[in-house]
Amino acid sequence: MIQANNLCKVFKDKKRGEVRAVDGVSFECKSGKVFGLLGPNGAGKTTTLRMLSTALKPTSGTAFIDGIDVEREPQRARKRIGFLSGNTGLYGRLTAREMVRYFGRLYGMQKDVIAERIDKIFTLLDMHDFADVRNDKLSSGMKQKVSIARSVVHDPPVMVFDEPTTGLDVMSSRTIVGFIKQCCNDGKCVIFSTHIMSEAARLCNRVAIIHKGKLYADGTVHEILSSSGCDNLEDAFIKIIGE
Repeated sequence: MIQANNLCKVFKDKKRGEVRAVDGVSFECKSGKVFGLLGPNGAGKTTTLRMLSTALKPTSGTAFIDGIDVEREPQRARKRIGFLSGNTGLYGRLTAREMVRYFGRLYGMQKDVIAERIDKIFTLLDMHDFADVRNDKLSSGMKQKVSIARSVVHDPPVMVFDEPTTGLDVMSSRTIVGFIKQCCNDGKCVIFSTHIMSEAARLCNRVAIIHKGKLYADGTVHEILSSSGCDNLEDAFIKIIGE
């Protein structure tokens, strides 16, 4: 479902010159599985995910979503992706229902299909009590639920989560984790970036360790632990990147 082949992204900086944010990253993610992209802040995780989601064009390399080249056919690829980050970025003057309906229309969905999807998603996420409350009046946990709903209103086969639990309380984080598990159970392909190793160990079928734009390791959690000789993912991560 997701295939990254030697992805590179170079930014030009006036002070530092060329900066390789992502340098030759390759991996695959399959349906019904959660693939974790692990690394500290500034490792290149978000840049990688933005290339996969068509928000950024790779400097070189290729990426495919469900067999679709993200650079050649970005609009087709975009329809197959749901993207969720820790920054909800909601329109404050819209209600939760209006927000999700708006994104359904952006995806070209019919009104009756949007209404049906909203009812199903709002029931799943327990959102009916605040469905018609303006987003600027919602708690952080409620806002994140609205963000989830707008990300999946078009029922995409691929879900991309970019540090989705950053800054959230325990209950809100549990909602996100539960939703990721549900996506996996529904057969969706999930890629999940985080710097929280305990989340990755609990959720991911496979993980890749990225640092300074380069991929250092790729395998199951068990394989990563065995190859590093460590008994937890945090120690294995530190040992693998050599710091």
